[in-house]
Amino acid sequence: MIYSMTGYAVAARELESAVLNLELRAVNHRYLDIQFRMPDELRGIESVLRETLTARLNRGKIECRISYMPIPGRKGLDLDEDLLKQLVMLNARVRTALPDAQSVTAADVLRWPGILGTESLDVDAMRQVCLSLLEQVLEDFTLTRGREGEKLKAILLERAAAVEARLEDVAPRMPAVIAAFQEKLATRLREALGNADEDRIRQELVLLANKIDVDEELTRLTTHIAELRRILDKGGAVGKRLDFLMQELNREANTLGSKAADVTVTQVSMELKLLIEQMREQIQNIE
Repeated sequence: MIYSMTGYAVAARELESAVLNLELRAVNHRYLDIQFRMPDELRGIESVLRETLTARLNRGKIECRISYMPIPGRKGLDLDEDLLKQLVMLNARVRTALPDAQSVTAADVLRWPGILGTESLDVDAMRQVCLSLLEQVLEDFTLTRGREGEKLKAILLERAAAVEARLEDVAPRMPAVIAAFQEKLATRLREALGNADEDRIRQELVLLANKIDVDEELTRLTTHIAELRRILDKGGAVGKRLDFLMQELNREANTLGSKAADVTVTQVSMELKLLIEQMREQIQNIE
């Protein structure tokens, strides 16, 4: 299966006196880059969470957000008086410097990390809870990236079919294009060389015709498109391989344009480069 590097999933679990919330979001990135946003009290379990994510993901910039929100009214909760005083003091200082600034509300204070005694968290117990919740989120997260990946695959196959259609337009034209080029060139050579040896003229025509023959480029483009389909069918973490394949396709399309001796071939070359660029943009989001 093809997976997109973009994705989102979130889940929450209600505990005895709080709600644990875990959120994963990802965007495309050249490598795997995992960042955590969590209460300081849970930093001790970051490494095991990172190991879990690294084992399941290959590429992308991943942000894992974990919040631990005590539920007011549940047992074991108490305001941190020292932290509350600091918040009140800081709020007053900000209001003095910025009179128009809004004051923090009671709800803001209750949501402040550590204000309700989260420093008493049992880290060992939270380790298993966080791991279990992460596995739950990863399931949804993987499904999301898989659905997006299938959409990207469909777009790439559509562009690949368009490339093949352009190549099928060009290939039958090439014998006539080469013949017309040779005829025009032969006339100019006879005018320039006068009564030169016809063998000499034929040799020159063959050499110049080879320079505009794009059969090799068409064959390579066809082969690369077949490889694109094979890679997509195989699935997995194929983003880097597809990106390299786009470079090869673009190189052949450029050569096709530089050797074109016909307006139609030139137009096809431009269309191919546009289609290849469209594929390359989509591939940037594939894991």
